[in-house]
Amino acid sequence: MKKKILSLFDAKMWKFLLVGILNTIVGNGLMFLLYNGFGIPYWPATAISYALASVMSYFLNRYFTFKYQGGGYGVIIRFALNILVCYGLAYGLAQPAAKWLLSGASATVRDNVAMLVGMCLFVGFNYLGQRFFAFRETNET
Repeated sequence: MKKKILSLFDAKMWKFLLVGILNTIVGNGLMFLLYNGFGIPYWPATAISYALASVMSYFLNRYFTFKYQGGGYGVIIRFALNILVCYGLAYGLAQPAAKWLLSGASATVRDNVAMLVGMCLFVGFNYLGQRFFAFRETNET
């Protein structure tokens, strides 16, 4: 079990984190700009930014991080499904948690904290989903 857990911390993880830094700059910069700069509500601001950043993430993670060689639409469907599930889980958990923990704060403060927490949750869920579901290695040669 320990060996299995340690195997997660390999070159793929470091490449994923590098891609994640770029995605964070682009996606979250856009998310906070949409919410704080343009007054777009929490769910649309997070959804728009994640949809756009996910396109960039798909190509970078497919070809750079995981070097996935499979073809067809299956990988695109798995990737999109992974993003949707991770997004729903991360931001669906973060918003009520921030609302409960910061009940005395303004809605803007709670939403900004929820976006930060959601971002962190998303990274963890997304790494596991991309590695073991979207771009999973197959034994085919």
